[in-house]
Amino acid sequence: MTKRRFLLAVLCAVLAGVAPASAQPAPKEKLPVVASFSIIGDLVRQVGGNRVSVTTIVGPDSDAHVYQTSPVDGRKIAEARIIFVNGLDFEGWLQRLIDATKNHGLLVPLGNGVKARSHEEGVDPHAWQDVANAKIYVEEIRDGLARVDPDGAEIYEENARAYIDELKALDEEIVKTVNAIPQARRRVVSTHDAFGYFSARYGIVFLAPQGVSTESEPSAKDIARIIDDVRDNKVPAVFLENVSDPRLAKRIAAETGARLGGTLYSDTLSDAKGDGATYIDMMRHNVKELEKALAP
Repeated sequence: MTKRRFLLAVLCAVLAGVAPASAQPAPKEKLPVVASFSIIGDLVRQVGGNRVSVTTIVGPDSDAHVYQTSPVDGRKIAEARIIFVNGLDFEGWLQRLIDATKNHGLLVPLGNGVKARSHEEGVDPHAWQDVANAKIYVEEIRDGLARVDPDGAEIYEENARAYIDELKALDEEIVKTVNAIPQARRRVVSTHDAFGYFSARYGIVFLAPQGVSTESEPSAKDIARIIDDVRDNKVPAVFLENVSDPRLAKRIAAETGARLGGTLYSDTLSDAKGDGATYIDMMRHNVKELEKALAP
């Protein structure tokens, strides 16, 4: 071997030794994973990388609160080695599906490390609306994947660390954007009460005629209360949600004179062509819509 070839071989060996774990080739058979709905599915993909094959039960632009299961969902569950769910009483229909399939894979309820918000209806399940909670989800996903696939633990650790860095930057971006909105204008209406964690973390008050679940129908009294609050507090904007009927929001805007804002993503991502195809895209889109509607 010539000196030049020898040096090239040494260089290749060194580079191979320091290559990031996420750049390693995928295993011959990817780990079959099921996520209960699209937001969880995206977080799992970010951590699992090319070692996992992720299937979601409730896909983009679909409402997990009122989802109706199908035989196809049963097959997805039956084939999974690990199943990730929200874990805060969000998918009430899912446990029956898991029991029916007699799946023996690992069930990982996310959110154990989250300080859950209490609500008159119980626990508020929308913890992902605070980016700090999404970081907790990512850590729990990392640990769950490593339990089922210990050979990939190093890759999951590296992917999670890199993604958490992105989430930290996103959190700082949201704080900076909201802080630039005048305090008196940080009050909006959404269709259902899905933004409590966002409100607590970032300081925008959300009023909603529906409760934490879209299953609940707002009463005439609830709607009247919101309309009075919008008028009394001069609430600047009423927002639509991608999982809710827009008629109620449009009615409130029409009766109060509040601006009809854009569409917010609360419980689900958009499809690949939409503005909220990933968790980070979703949160960034929501903040931009709020900023645009609340700017003086």
